[in-house]
Amino acid sequence: MDDFEKAIFFSFNPTVDANLKAQATAFVQQAKQSPTIIQACVEKLRYSQYAEVQFWCLQALEEIVKQRYSSLASQQRHLIRSSLLAAVCFYDRDASSAPAAPPFIRNKLAQVVVLLLCIEYPSQWPGAFVELISFLSKGPMVVDMFCRILIALDEEVISLEFQRSPAELALATRIKDAMRQQCIGQIAAAWYNLVAVYRSARPDLAALVLETMQRYVSWIDIGLVANESFIPLMLEILVSPQENRGLRGAAADCLLAVVSKRMDSSAKLALLRQLRLGPVCARLTSAEDGEFGSKLSALLTGFAAEILECGKERDTGDMLDEILPSVFYFMQHGDEDISSTTFLFLSNFVKSATGKQATHLRHILELIRYRMRYSADMKDALDVFDREGEEEEERMDEYRKELLVLFRSVYRVAPEVTTSFVKGVLVSILGSSGTPFEEVEAGFTLLYCLGEGVPESSLKADSGDLPEMLGAILTMTVPRTSHRAVAIVFLETVIRYVKFVQHHEAYVPAVLGAFLDGRGIHHPNPNVSSKAGYLFSRLVRTLRLQLLPYVDSILQSLQDTLCISAKKSSPEEKFYTFEAVGFLIGAEDLPRDKQEKYLSAVLLPLYQLVESTLASKVSYADGNQAATVALLQQIVLAINHFSKGFGEQLLVNSRPELGNTFKQSVDVVLRILLAYPRVDALRSKVISFLHRMVDILGSSVFPILPTAIRQLLLQSESKDLVEFIQLLNQLINKFKSAMNTIIQEIFPSVVDRVFFLLPKGSIPENVVSNTEEMRELQELQKAFFNFLHAVTSNDLSSVLRFQTGGRLNEIILLLLDSSCGHKDILVRKICVQVLSRLALDWCGTSTVVEQVPGFHRFVIDRFAADCCIRSILQASFNLNDANTVSLLNEIASAQKTLYERCGEDFLIQMATKVLPAVRCPPNMAEEYCLHIQRSDPKVLKTFYRNFAEKLRFQYNSGNQ
Repeated sequence: MDDFEKAIFFSFNPTVDANLKAQATAFVQQAKQSPTIIQACVEKLRYSQYAEVQFWCLQALEEIVKQRYSSLASQQRHLIRSSLLAAVCFYDRDASSAPAAPPFIRNKLAQVVVLLLCIEYPSQWPGAFVELISFLSKGPMVVDMFCRILIALDEEVISLEFQRSPAELALATRIKDAMRQQCIGQIAAAWYNLVAVYRSARPDLAALVLETMQRYVSWIDIGLVANESFIPLMLEILVSPQENRGLRGAAADCLLAVVSKRMDSSAKLALLRQLRLGPVCARLTSAEDGEFGSKLSALLTGFAAEILECGKERDTGDMLDEILPSVFYFMQHGDEDISSTTFLFLSNFVKSATGKQATHLRHILELIRYRMRYSADMKDALDVFDREGEEEEERMDEYRKELLVLFRSVYRVAPEVTTSFVKGVLVSILGSSGTPFEEVEAGFTLLYCLGEGVPESSLKADSGDLPEMLGAILTMTVPRTSHRAVAIVFLETVIRYVKFVQHHEAYVPAVLGAFLDGRGIHHPNPNVSSKAGYLFSRLVRTLRLQLLPYVDSILQSLQDTLCISAKKSSPEEKFYTFEAVGFLIGAEDLPRDKQEKYLSAVLLPLYQLVESTLASKVSYADGNQAATVALLQQIVLAINHFSKGFGEQLLVNSRPELGNTFKQSVDVVLRILLAYPRVDALRSKVISFLHRMVDILGSSVFPILPTAIRQLLLQSESKDLVEFIQLLNQLINKFKSAMNTIIQEIFPSVVDRVFFLLPKGSIPENVVSNTEEMRELQELQKAFFNFLHAVTSNDLSSVLRFQTGGRLNEIILLLLDSSCGHKDILVRKICVQVLSRLALDWCGTSTVVEQVPGFHRFVIDRFAADCCIRSILQASFNLNDANTVSLLNEIASAQKTLYERCGEDFLIQMATKVLPAVRCPPNMAEEYCLHIQRSDPKVLKTFYRNFAEKLRFQYNSGNQ
């Protein structure tokens, strides 16, 4: 190994000392500039025994051809071409004894040859492909290189699977046209001969030839490959079990390319009839699997799809009947990769199925049912729902997507056939207690899916397949409901058809039984019982009135479920049982005395549990605190869910005594917050609870709000403060000016806490460290702006005027800075709205006294100048963005407000100082002032956008 080769080795080796590697890299890079580099690369490529050296030389030649081939002397160009061809032929070495270069060397060599073809073919090198064909007799290694060159030509130049520029498309067209005229017939003949010669001795090489050919079928004359020689050869390879599987798969790919070639429908149909793939492939379907099975299935479905397309203009029913049994075979194949190849074709077939073809629909439905079953081996894993069961369910959900799309297609085409089929499946299931779980689950999944397209008129009907099915599943014993998967799909199916029960009230007791007994909420599997609680809440929302006569029995059945215990925590989904009960008890049709009784029966035990828990409060140092806090969280969740069934009209107006019971819940929950003020999860639950109480109790919560607000504000961090501000916004937007006293009291504390938590200056963007902390601060700032917006837009802006210690100045400057340059356009819009509203409230006029001294001058000198004019000149201000246009409209409206409040002072400042400073021509400034004075808001917004575009152009032109 000489120094040059050592340098190449060191430059490639990642384990070499960094200094030595850098020196080696510099040396080989400098070598590329040497006048003798071509000769050196040619020699090393031929004689070096090291693949790294050969690869480097090919890379260097590639760079030379790409960057300066046209400037080379003719002798140098000839040397490169002849050397590359010699390398393709392995320098005429004995093919049986010469060692094959590694694949990465052969691939790189093919890429460099293709690069040369792109430059020289056909003008300077018209016989390129003929020369390559003449070398094929030299043996397998040359055949391998011939294929790699054609594959590289397809990938780098011809294939439309990759995005191409117009120049690249023109190059591809030039090469394809030349090949069609000069050599593609010879290449196709070579393909045939090579496959025939090597199919037995080197099936891998014959497969590579077919893989190469498959890439070219789409644009060459189809007669070159679909002829009396080639088609029988490929079919013979395809059907022969003695042939290599890889070669048979390559033959399948080639035949698929042939049948998929775009051509006139009459010519395509003649080709398909000539191939007669149906009978051929029918002989293969008994035991084909793996990769070859997938390729064979793709060929069959591709062939069938082309028949279907031709059938739009001509009768192809006989051909479809011939091929469909094989397609059906592959659909029911145990390998899901193989079966899924049939779905798209069958979906298209179903959409166009008429007459005799419609007889296949029931068979397709049976195949869908067969393929969507879980494996019996997964029974236990799916029942306990361990990791294996969860993964299996996710896998099956994904696989079923296409199956159910096919099912829906059949239903749309033949609803009666589909409904009758599903009925037959369910009759079979209900008729045998020993039906396997996978059969029951699949059958109910089909019934559930059927419900997506069922019109309500069918659910009102008293007779027919669907009413009979639904009546049967509600009144007969459904087998295997002890299994988690079966129980859940059964309950979900009942909910899907709940409208049927609404129109047939006789089934209400049966439905209640399904949800309240061991099939639902009292199912031994906790996954089922919690899911049943959620589904039961949905049931109650729909059947609320129909269920009122059964409230006593429902509450009695749910008595154990409505008990919360410190011994066992429940999943949050289970608290939907409280929600369901709340919707029942909260119905105004329920008599007053029963309502009071039921309400107390649910809430009072929860209140007592809070009292007893807090009486034995666990300290922070006690290791049992987590269990206590978890119990309190469950109580708050339960009350929160329960309250969703009640409305303000009932609790405040119709039956205020019920509202008093809920007010008591507020006192109880606030005691929890006082006991554990710094438990974030608990604090969040309390805030969510207060949102609900505001919704259902209205202004009657006012007396208890100050205590709650003070406690929530205490020691709050950024995330806590965001949730708290969202609660304040709800209160302000609901009660508006009635909140004046409360907001007046707590506003200074909120502002102080916000400014304490926010960093001085702007919040850093794209911070690598403390990303979560920065995100929370950004959310806090945005929440604060929304808070200011709620305050100012609900006639509460007076609370800002009484800020002390310079806080008002800080707030106004933060609003101004953010309105001019905040990264979030929507935040900028909010800030503009707030400042505009403050201008409306605080600026004096000839008849109105200025509310905040100096604010009149501030909005003219700073807000109007910085936000309304200078900010829109920023390069980041994108007028093609919808949010930015919305912001621009808001700025236009703000200027109208400024003129209304500040009058001529505003226009004089803009016309004489602000606009001239940004190179606005006098005529534009005059037009601007006229529109501000006279135009209505809609016209002004249109003008201001055009004005902004012109002003940006003037400003940028002056800066160039």
